[in-house]
Amino acid sequence: MKTTIEKSDFVLTPYMQSNNWRATYQVLNTLIPYILLWVLAVKVAKIYIWLIPPIIILLVLFSLRCFSLMHDCGHYSLFRSKKVNRVVGFIFGLVNAMPQYWWSRDHAYHHKTNGDWERYRGIGDFLSTKEYAQLTPSEQNLYRMLRHPLMAFPGGFFYLAFKPRIIFVLGIYDFICHGFSCLRSTPKTSWSAILSSHQPKHWSTAAEFWDILLNNIFVVSSWFLLCRWLGTGFFLGIYSAVLTLSAAIFINVFFVQHNFDGAYAHKTEGWDYLTGAIEGSSYLELPTILKWFTADISYHNIHHLSERIPNYNLKACHQKNNHLLLDSKTIKMSEVLDCAQFILWDSDANKLVSIEAFHRDQANTFS
Repeated sequence: MKTTIEKSDFVLTPYMQSNNWRATYQVLNTLIPYILLWVLAVKVAKIYIWLIPPIIILLVLFSLRCFSLMHDCGHYSLFRSKKVNRVVGFIFGLVNAMPQYWWSRDHAYHHKTNGDWERYRGIGDFLSTKEYAQLTPSEQNLYRMLRHPLMAFPGGFFYLAFKPRIIFVLGIYDFICHGFSCLRSTPKTSWSAILSSHQPKHWSTAAEFWDILLNNIFVVSSWFLLCRWLGTGFFLGIYSAVLTLSAAIFINVFFVQHNFDGAYAHKTEGWDYLTGAIEGSSYLELPTILKWFTADISYHNIHHLSERIPNYNLKACHQKNNHLLLDSKTIKMSEVLDCAQFILWDSDANKLVSIEAFHRDQANTFS
């Protein structure tokens, strides 16, 4: 009798078909309300300022949906056409100030290595227990503090608002330094030779560079224009709140879908992609309205089985294959905070542990 589950046992192919009409409808029912909410915020601010907080909450939710659909575009699953996914993904990237193509290329590495904690250490670059043990007490306290769930608020804002700008500046600086180095060694070096010999540190391809460049041009220009049209305090106040809250929520949603008690966290040797998808990704039980605003990313185990399944097919695919997902973790909303403790990787036991459990084991070892 067969007991080992293989990828071929899952019914995935029928759900990998993208639907342009459904995708277009999703784009419209996300971007249009997002824009209208900004218009409403401008109108409401002149009448009664205390109506702004509910509008900010709605903007945060639609910002989450924009990021989720951008994520689908990065996997070329939202639309059938690769080109359309790139264009629409770029637009969604402008909403969240994130270069979509550059982000999706980095995100693809996570999918290729999910559950292999030697190659990918999660969203927070988590340490192994051995690495953590080598830190000084003050460094251990700093590690714990920086990976506290509340740090997702300043960290998320930095990730969206500043990191793409910093990467662009550092990348240009690196290229200028390379150019001067070439000219010092060979004064008559041609521009094409300098360009072809440069190995960028902050992006991998020319397409990534253009994505970062255009995103920065559009995003920074829109900041200046909207500050001038709407008022600096008004625009930056609402925009910063929306970016901060939406980024923090998405970071924590992503975190609990991979960091939880019993999560598959293996060394490279013996690592298995399918087990990483089933046992290294969770199904997060969210209220229906939050599933809509996160575009069903809570069906994360199915998403990792095949990233080509568009969000609008994830639920049906999950229901079809539910009998094969008995070893997959289901996380309830009440359990989300409990997941925050699993920020160390025990490479010997191939599992995630809490700092408290690590110190407790250390104390037992030396007692």
